[in-house]
This record gives sequence, structure tokens and C-alpha cells, in this order.
Amino acid sequence: MSDIDHPDDYHEARAGARHVRLRTLILIRWVAISGQLVSILLVHFWLAYSLPLGLLLGAVALSAAINLVATFARPADYRLSDSRAALFLAYDVIQLTYLIAFTGGLENPFAILFLVPATISATILSLRSTMALDALVIVCVTIVAFLHRPLPWLEEALTLPPLYLLGLWIALVLGTLFVTAYAWRVTSEARRMANALSATQMALLHEQRLSALGSLAAAAAHQLGTPLATIAVVSRELEQDLHDDSPHQEDAKLLVSEVARCREILGRLSALGEGETEEPYGRLPVSGLVEAAATPHRRDGIALDVIVQPPEGAGAGEPSAPRRAEILHGLGNVIENAVQFCKSRVEVAVSWDNHLVTIEITDDGPGVAPSILVRLGEPYVSSRRKSGGMGLGVFIAKTLLERTGATISFFNGHQHGARIVITWPRYVLEALSADRRDLNVNV
Repeated sequence: MSDIDHPDDYHEARAGARHVRLRTLILIRWVAISGQLVSILLVHFWLAYSLPLGLLLGAVALSAAINLVATFARPADYRLSDSRAALFLAYDVIQLTYLIAFTGGLENPFAILFLVPATISATILSLRSTMALDALVIVCVTIVAFLHRPLPWLEEALTLPPLYLLGLWIALVLGTLFVTAYAWRVTSEARRMANALSATQMALLHEQRLSALGSLAAAAAHQLGTPLATIAVVSRELEQDLHDDSPHQEDAKLLVSEVARCREILGRLSALGEGETEEPYGRLPVSGLVEAAATPHRRDGIALDVIVQPPEGAGAGEPSAPRRAEILHGLGNVIENAVQFCKSRVEVAVSWDNHLVTIEITDDGPGVAPSILVRLGEPYVSSRRKSGGMGLGVFIAKTLLERTGATISFFNGHQHGARIVITWPRYVLEALSADRRDLNVNV
């Protein structure tokens, strides 16, 4: 739908979202090491259970040594790649397997900690790495279910029934799969929304730069107009005062023609800021604002009609709206989408009354598939993903328009085509200024 839709624009940002700071994983491991050390010493010395203290403390010491090396070998802001972070967590799973195997296997209540590395992976790593870590957790849980030292009971040993141990194994396996699937789904939605909002912010900044450029050009043309007018008067006087046989006559004519050319250029620059008043973007009637948003998207062979439908009788006059980047870019994205999917005609109807301002965009295209229509306006929803679109255009338009107080709804036409209805409360639209600080929703 727009330049912002192209996947290359955000490929790096989306990939980088799965990278995690090494210092974060180091901190999590220090917490695990502290808990393991306290638990082992407490059970061995305070509860007087006989544990293989040397073997257990050796594993804890190895983890601490690896953490120290990682701390001093890399800077504080170093980020691990997806595969390296997965290996980092895989070591934690293997170390936990070693400790659990020497302390009762699945009979050890701390066996539930197998869920921790898998859950962390689901929140920060790719789906492939998370699935690989889940598989490792399931393999390790299965190993300690069969290969482990019994718990060192103080009195008569307690032997749990095999069926109960099977239930523990099933609970850990299903818990790992369910928790990681849930965490992955939630964090995946959060990542998608964060990336989409970043794209929206970039689109808004791009539109604002274009608008600011038009204002700057108009201001420059205004400031240069007075000295250029003086130059024009002086150059014409010089041309009139010089005789036809003067060697400078040709230079004077050239000067006059170049001054005229400069005035023409300044006129075009002034047109960039046409309609602007004391505000950075100025104000226009709603129909004029729609026309300004639609003009860049007119195509040969496509009829793009802006139809003004004033209220019947002595209704309210046409409301005005600021030339805000949010409105221009949002309306432009929606109209561009309709132009790309229509067969030959797009109609933009503008209507208003004392309470509402409505813009309705319809086209004669094939319409929207029901499976996509119910999700239209969410990020990364598109029927053109195979052709390179990311499905951000409608989301960006919806987000930007909602920032200005609009409500946007998507429908299919009665016979064909799509219909998009954008509605503002009239008092909200008329109260908007060209200053973005009056928005109460942030991207």
C-alpha cells in the first residue's frame, strides 16, 4: 500500500527484536545459582539429608565460573544472537538435569524448574529455538525419570507408585508445551504490535517532514520575494537605459529573463504551502482535505471521484480540519488501497451534520475475504503477502486516524467491492489544531 509496506524496511528491526542482552541472561543465571546453592546447603546441613555435596556444588561452581567469564568477556550491552541465546539456556537445562538426577529425579519438587528455561526461551527467542529447547527439556525430564538417585530419606525410604511418577512426567511435559506455547503467543503479539507501531511512527515522521518541507519552501519563497522584486525593477531599468549597440545590452536582457525565471520558481515553491495559515499545516474544508489526500493517488484509467454530500435543508456548514500529517497520511493510505484493488472506479463520499463528519471510501473491486475482513486493521494482515506486502498499510492508516479521534470500520459492498467508513465527532475534528501536542494517544 505504501513504501512502509515493503518487508525490507523492517527486516532488521524485526530480527533484532529476538536478540537479548547477555547481561539479562547472566542475571537470571545468578538468581538460579543462588537458589541452587541455598537449597543444597539448607537441605544438607539444616535438614540433615545426606546429599552428594561435592558433585552438586561442583555443578553450581561451574555455572558460576561460566557466568563470571561471560560477564568480563563481553560488554554490558552485548546482545546474543538467537542461536547463542538458545545455547546459553540449553546449558541451564543440562545443569538442572544433572542436579535433579542426583537429588531424587522427578520425586524432587524442584523438578518443576524445568519450565523456567523453556518459558524464557518462548519470550525472547524464535519459534525454532523455542521448539528445540522444549525438545531438550522433554528429553531431560525423561532421562531423570529413569536415571536418578533416590531421595535420601531420613527414615524408611518412600517409594512412589510408577503411575504417580508417570503422572509427574506427563504433567511436566504438557506443562512445558502449554506454558511455552502460551508465552510465545503472547510475546509474539507484543513484538508484532511493537514493530507495527514503530512503522506507524516512521510513516508519520515521513509525512511530517514532507509537510514541513512545504512550509519551509513557502516561507523561503515569501522572504525572497521582496529582494527579487527589487532586482527585477533594477534590471528592467538597466535594460531600458542601455543603448541597443551597448555591449552590456545582451547581459541586461539575460538578467531580466533569469529574474523572471526565479520568480516562476518561487511561485511554484509558494504553491507547496498553499492553504497554510499561521499554523504549520493550516486548515481546509473537509472536502478540500480529502481532495489533498486523494490527489497523489490518481491513476490513468481509474476514476477517483470525491463527492461532497452536504446535509439537506439549512444544515450545518462544512467543517474545517487541520492539514495534519496523521489525517493526510491515514486518508491517503486508505484511498491508495482502494485504488490498487478496484477495477475502474473509487468513490470518496464526504458528508456531515451537526454532530458527525463521515468519509466513506468505496471501490468496485473484488472486496475483502471474510477471513481477512474480521482482522483488517490489525498489523501484518494482508491478502498480498506473497507479492511482498507486509500488511501494515491499513494498520498505519487506522492508527493515525484514531489518533485524531476518528473511528474506522471495514465492510464489503452489497454486490462487490469494499467499503471503509471513517467518522469523527464534529466537535473533535474542528477542535484539532495543527500542533501534534493536542493528541492524547501516543504511537
